[in-house]
Amino acid sequence: MPPSMPSAAPPMMTADPSAWVVRWAHAVPAGGRVLDVACGRGRHARYFAALGHPVTAIDRDAAALAELPAMARAICADIESGGWPLDATAQFDAVLVTNYLFRPLLPRLIDCVAPGGVLLYETFAQGNERFGRPANPDFLLHPGELLAAVDGKLRVIAYEDGRLEAPRQACVQRICAVNSASADACCYELRP
Repeated sequence: MPPSMPSAAPPMMTADPSAWVVRWAHAVPAGGRVLDVACGRGRHARYFAALGHPVTAIDRDAAALAELPAMARAICADIESGGWPLDATAQFDAVLVTNYLFRPLLPRLIDCVAPGGVLLYETFAQGNERFGRPANPDFLLHPGELLAAVDGKLRVIAYEDGRLEAPRQACVQRICAVNSASADACCYELRP
């Protein structure tokens, strides 16, 4: 299996959380547990911790994890070759992934979404190669790939597949999907 996109690649990152994540943060149940996968320096872990969510952040870069505030539980693990570092039954009220793709992990991430919980996923898609890195097809989602990954498992609240102009030009897919297995699942407010 190919390795993940190196953390040194020029991602869509800024110090601020992704606009997609901010837009859908209200879908995360109040005080709900958040899992930030391949968190890097933790811009989203910080954001959700500031909103009062207990956060578990996973990354293979120990130096990046060391920058996280004490309010986040940091787990240093290579989730591609070292295995999943959490209990197989662990579930979270939000599972968050940005700028990262390791296809074999997609089913595990979906299984981590607790009833009533939400999956927030945003990463690069085919077409991004014309704007720079990542250009390797192993790191670019195929058209509709996120939709297919959640089909029959999570309810899609929002999905986009297209080109961003800022913070830099990039082709991305992003999804907000909920585990509506709970009888308490409700409609989510759609915000611009």
